[in-house]
Amino acid sequence: MRLANMLKESFIINDLKATTKESAIEELLELLKNDNPSADIGAIRELIFEREEVENTSYGRGFAFPHARTDKVDDMYILLGISKKGLQGKTPDNIPVSVVALLLTPSNISKLYLQTLSAFATFARTEGKLHKLIAAQNCSEVVDIIWQSGVRAEKELTVKDIMRRDVATVTPDDSLKTVANLMFKHRLSALAVVDSQGNLLGQITDKDIIQAALPDYEALITNLDYSREVEPFEELLRVEDKIKVSQLYKTNHKIAAMETSIIEVAALMISKDLRRVFVVKESRLVGILLRKDIVNMIIRG
Repeated sequence: MRLANMLKESFIINDLKATTKESAIEELLELLKNDNPSADIGAIRELIFEREEVENTSYGRGFAFPHARTDKVDDMYILLGISKKGLQGKTPDNIPVSVVALLLTPSNISKLYLQTLSAFATFARTEGKLHKLIAAQNCSEVVDIIWQSGVRAEKELTVKDIMRRDVATVTPDDSLKTVANLMFKHRLSALAVVDSQGNLLGQITDKDIIQAALPDYEALITNLDYSREVEPFEELLRVEDKIKVSQLYKTNHKIAAMETSIIEVAALMISKDLRRVFVVKESRLVGILLRKDIVNMIIRG
């Protein structure tokens, strides 16, 4: 189904009065109150802001997608607000939020809810659409802009719907020092290893780094009195700029295509005890799906 077909002009505010995302949410909830006077707006509001406390739903690129699953509504609501001047508040890329898409859905149609969020994210990544929405003169024009994009809410949730597109990478010629710095900076437990064309070669993990310092770890486990002349981590630090990724990375990674079903990848992660699956297109790295993202985005929402 096209995303535009899921919108109602009566649930769109073409020129928000709000100056913050929080007040924009309040303004959009007034549309729900007018449409459904019996709705428990207070309880719905509480759930939305509870979700905001867990994680800021500002997506970046000028868009925010506050949302909540609640049986206080009996159907999915998409409430869309556009700020001509941009809203105050922190965003991932420092671009002010200008488009707020508030999604509310009962728990029994959560699949459609996730696919709709994914469709909005796809629309947000389309170059030039933000400025067109800001320039739209009326609600009808807003719907038409989204229609013209051709973005659809697909029937099945796939890897592309929740994968991360910005993947930290290193090359075989990078040093262990570079790896450690990237892992520390981005709080990562693994990095993708790619060639100069961006083709995926393998991965290097925090386990690989520790193992580089403790190549005789099996002896350490079986013999606690094992004699060491040099503290292994200090020795590793002395040569970290000389050790290359090519000496340490592994090729035991698993891959998926963007069109692969989330259920299929989740089953693979369980059976192989995987924390991550790399996403490739014709061997080129295009994303990564983390096990925790399945929990955060699908189960937690």
